[in-house]
Parts: sequence; structure tokens; C-alpha cells
Amino acid sequence: MTETPAGPGAFDVFHPPQRELIDDCVHCGFCLPSCPTYELWGEEMDSPRGRIYLMKEGLEGEPLTDNMVEHFDACLGCMACVTACPSGVQYGTLIAETRAQVERHHERGRFEKLLRTAIFTMFPYPKRLRAMRGPLALYQRTRLGRLLKRIGLMDKLPAGLQVMESLAPPISRTEKLPQRTPAKGRRRATVGMITGCVQSAFFPDVNAATARILAAEGCDVIVPPSQGCCGALSEHSGREEEAIRFARELLDNFESAGVDHVVINSAGCGSTLKEYPRLLQDDPVYREKAERFSSKVRDIAELLVELGPVAERHPLEVKIAYHDACHLAHGQGIRSQPRELLRAIPGLQLSEINRAELCCGSAGVYNLLQPEPARELGDRKAANVLDTGAELLVTANPGCSMQIRTALERREESMAMAHTVQVLDASLRGLGAQALLR
Repeated sequence: MTETPAGPGAFDVFHPPQRELIDDCVHCGFCLPSCPTYELWGEEMDSPRGRIYLMKEGLEGEPLTDNMVEHFDACLGCMACVTACPSGVQYGTLIAETRAQVERHHERGRFEKLLRTAIFTMFPYPKRLRAMRGPLALYQRTRLGRLLKRIGLMDKLPAGLQVMESLAPPISRTEKLPQRTPAKGRRRATVGMITGCVQSAFFPDVNAATARILAAEGCDVIVPPSQGCCGALSEHSGREEEAIRFARELLDNFESAGVDHVVINSAGCGSTLKEYPRLLQDDPVYREKAERFSSKVRDIAELLVELGPVAERHPLEVKIAYHDACHLAHGQGIRSQPRELLRAIPGLQLSEINRAELCCGSAGVYNLLQPEPARELGDRKAANVLDTGAELLVTANPGCSMQIRTALERREESMAMAHTVQVLDASLRGLGAQALLR
């Protein structure tokens, strides 16, 4: 997009927030208790209906002010309001359209530009993230971070960089995925697997567990090589051109894979993959590709429940707390499927987390761009997780696990963590609960 014609107010004419979707909001207030920022501050303009009001003002001629942008930026995009709304307001579409407008027309400060450039030069590129593994492992082994904290240098870093350092997960050995993993027993489906950016670089064991489970349940697993980013982080942050470029590249990568389903094990990515038809709606070449592709996309828990179990489950004597990742529960409406998979494991006890609908504060790169509210939300989530008395926290999004682990560390607490597929993988392989708890 080179130059976009201006509209009468805050937005240009290229997909501004849609008036008909704005008018669906009757301002009933059912969204308020579910909104993390309204929960924190109690400010009307930091609620979904308040932001929708600002969108309406922008359409009717109000300029895009710094104050207006602050309220849009403060939104986590968690979609809890979509679940709570009795009128079916498509807030996810509205905030995505608005953020794209903000990125085109709002001039950010120098430091914020630098931070955003650093984030989006690194995180959507799997090869660049993998190149960080060695230096990060050395940093962790030498405990340099503890030294920097002890002598006070860490506190002198900008807040966003401090958060980035604290979120870094422990680096373990990688497990390389083959391009094809054959089904065990009768083949039931051929599944293409998206390996992700952060997931492939820092949580490769989750991808390995995903492939093993699918094979055990009768699926040929195809991992197309040279996969790039799906565009989720860019799309959630309003970087529309960048997201479209990533989406086209991924569609081309999977076009000749010949798969029945495309599986994803990261909640935020899955939500965006299912939104490809909207993201590519103006592209005559890729629009139909996007529709065909998105119709095949399944979250791993969603697909496993659709297929039904064939592999034997062995006992896991462990008490877990299951954390609903926002883009899985609210963005995709997938809540029962992970619980169904977990409850089918003999010996496993599942505890629910109080105020589970409230975001943990991760929200893609929100915790890097808005560290203070993200920290407070993380602290609340950590307290509620500890109240369950669980031995193991289970979730389906890498950002959530990093955010909650960091919040627990601030309380000088710790808890074993696992992805849903890692728990199921341990059961199928008969590894026992200790394999997860250590």
C-alpha cells in the first residue's frame, strides 16, 4: 500500500472499521467484566464498548488523536468481549481494521518506533530466532542475568527490554522434525503441520510431541520445509502489509503439500490462519487460496477430537490447572476439546482457574509494548494459578507459558509447565507424570 486516500476523519477509505459492525454494539455493558483493561482501570474508553465509540467518532470526522490511539493500543485483543457479547459484535474484526489504520496514520515516538522495529525484525523470522538460541543458552548458563540484576544494570534498561529478557524460556536441545512422519497403523488422514516462529525456535519439543501424537492417532504428518511466519504477530499489531506478505508465502509453501488438514499448536497463530480470507480479501490471486487453506486449518486439540482416539492412554497421576489461551478460547471458540483430551487420561485431575476468561497479559507482543498492565495481569493470573494447588500448568500458547512463568518467578514461586500435546504425548508413551514435572 503506497498511498491510501484519506477519509473524512480518523480513518482512510481502505477498510476502516465497518459502520454496520459498530452499530451491532448496543452498549449493554456485558463486555465490561470480561475486559482486562477495564478490570484494571475502570475507564469507559478502555472497555470494548468505549473503543467502539471511539471508532464511531473517527468515522464521523474526529481526527486520530494521541489519546484515541492510546486507548486502541491498550487493548490486548484477547476477544473475551466477543465471548461475553449477547449481540454478536465482531470486535475482533473491528480492532484489527482499526489497528491497521493506526499503523498507517499515527506517528509514534522515536523510542517506540525503535522498539517495534526491533520486535518485528526478530520475532516473525524463525531462522533469526534460532540463531539466538546459542547466545541465549550461554547467557543462561553463565547466569549473567543474575549478575546484571545484582549490580543494578538490569534496572537501567528500558522496560520493554527488561520484559524481553525476563520472558526468555530455558534453552534445551532441539529435536529436528522430519519432513514426513508416517502414520502408525491404518492411515486416517494426511496432515500438514505448521511449526511456527517462537514455537519452532524455543519450544521444539512441543512440535515433536505434536508430530508423534498425530502419527500415533493414524495421521501421516507432512512438515513443508522453509516455513516462514504465518503473520499473526504482524496482523495483531496492525502491520497489515507485512502480515499479507507472510500469509502469501505460507500459502505458497503449503499449496502443493496435498494434505487433508493443516494443524497448528499455537493459539494466536491458529486464530490468524482462520482469518486469512479476511486478510487477503482484496487479493484476486490469493483470496481463493486463502479460503481453501483456512477451511483445512485445525488447532491440534480440535483435530484430535474430530478424529477420535485410537492410541492407548496410559495413566498420569498428576493434578493440573488448564489455562485457556485467549485466541484459542475466545478467538476460535475452542474450550471443551483440550479438556476432553486431558480428562480422558487415566489418573489426571483437572482444576479450573478462577477468572479464567481474563487474559494473562501476554497477547502476542503486548507484554513488550505495554509492560505495566501486562505485568499486573500476569501477577493476577499467577495468583489464581497457584490457588488451584496444581502441580502442573497446561496451556496451548507459547506466549502464555512464558508470561505466567515470569509472573510466578516474581513471586519467587515455580510450577512445572507443559503444552496440552506434551501431556497427551507423555500418556501415549507411558512416560509417567515425573517426565512432565521435572
